[in-house]
Amino acid sequence: MTKKPTAITPWLAFCNPRPDARLRLFCFPYAGGGATFYRDWASALPPQVDVCPVQLPGRETRIREEPHTELGPLVEEAAAALSPYFDRPYCFVGYSMGALVAFELARHLHRDYGTCPSHLITCGYRAPHLNHSSTLRHDLPRDEFIKELGNLEGTPPAALESPELIDFMLPIIRADCRICDLYEFRNNEPLPCSITAYGGTEDVDAGEDALLPWRDLTRSTFNLKMFPGGHFFVQNSRPEFLTAVAAELQQLMVRK
Repeated sequence: MTKKPTAITPWLAFCNPRPDARLRLFCFPYAGGGATFYRDWASALPPQVDVCPVQLPGRETRIREEPHTELGPLVEEAAAALSPYFDRPYCFVGYSMGALVAFELARHLHRDYGTCPSHLITCGYRAPHLNHSSTLRHDLPRDEFIKELGNLEGTPPAALESPELIDFMLPIIRADCRICDLYEFRNNEPLPCSITAYGGTEDVDAGEDALLPWRDLTRSTFNLKMFPGGHFFVQNSRPEFLTAVAAELQQLMVRK
């Protein structure tokens, strides 16, 4: 059961849910990122889709709040805040760490709320049941941590090249990395929704072999699509990527 939304929650930014929307797309940002990453997606997607960028605590418009350091409480708070907006078909898309948040939120909603997104889109994140690095990146000294971020291509290069910006962002990125570092996959039943995994052909941590096992986590259809580029492949292939996402959403609305 979901309540009808009465006001915009701090969990949504650049979003004004329309009563005539046929589909809502909730967008979860990468580690250290915010809702701004998705700000202009609406112009590239079908007009019947409400694009709803999710603003996690501790960044941008919620900079005065403490960022979460554990996935469980983050998912529970997100579910409570966003559930009023599940009053029509909806989908999740997550980039990098955002894919993990979206996946676990979908499982939490399916288990505890009796609802589930129609479709899950993951971008640049290896299947969560695969073995992950044993290095606790969030505990590394400052210089080693920044170097590791550069090696993994998990942070936009512009941020790494600005001392002022990286010092401002480090607490948020460390908190997000702690979520990923300490994540433990629990083997529940596969999701009923379809999944599409997108990735970059040169991504050192989430290549095709690491994305293909996402197919194990759905009992519906699975698709995999690779684009030229590394972890932030969307920077190099933005028009092609958004065209592919738009086509997926259009197909979903046709089937509804």
